Amino acid sequence: MYRNIKVIAFDADDTLWVNEPFFRDAENEFCKLLKNYISEEDCKQLLFDVEIKNLPMYGYGIKPFTLSLIEAAIALSKNKIPLETVSEIIELGKEMLSKPIKLIDGIEETLIKLSSKYRLVMATKGDLLDQERKLKKSGLENYFHHIEVMSDKQPDNYQKLLQHLDITSNQFLMIGNSLKSDVLPVLEIGAYAIHIPFHITWEHEKVTKKVSHHQFKKIELASELLQLL
Repeated sequence: MYRNIKVIAFDADDTLWVNEPFFRDAENEFCKLLKNYISEEDCKQLLFDVEIKNLPMYGYGIKPFTLSLIEAAIALSKNKIPLETVSEIIELGKEMLSKPIKLIDGIEETLIKLSSKYRLVMATKGDLLDQERKLKKSGLENYFHHIEVMSDKQPDNYQKLLQHLDITSNQFLMIGNSLKSDVLPVLEIGAYAIHIPFHITWEHEKVTKKVSHHQFKKIELASELLQLL
């Protein structure tokens, strides 16, 4: 199935290292700070709405998330949020940026073996500076031939990546935790995709329909890649 593959791309957050739990923890702390203004459930919904509204302008990552936290706090408090609380919200973002890197189980051993047979690429959304920082701290940098931090993961974004790598779609395999970002757009351009779910998924990345495609597989552990490739 994968005999023509020349390049394997890995998503970063929640595929190489743990990421989403930090956002959910910050979200919980944020709603605690705003508990005098709104219920936890409504707080989370409003924050999500603000994040989605801001995506076209800010993109993905911790810094855009922090800006959305501040905007949501101002809206929830009707412009009455104390400066001390704003400072605490900013600190939530800084704490996220300084989190230690926890690698996904089995990922480094898998990269070691695959990098001897294929060109490996890290293809991820998010803030460039933050993703470069996490990659360096992860110790995985040397396994990758190329690093691509994408503004979004739509079919045209992947087409541009393939052009840069000078390969065709049937020579490209994408591996990631998001069906929406790492699988569906890749299949749309005729490439291959493998889904490795993470136990927490951001609402914006959730897909309800079942994916059935001859160039798609779902596995549970990174180490299972070595049995396929």
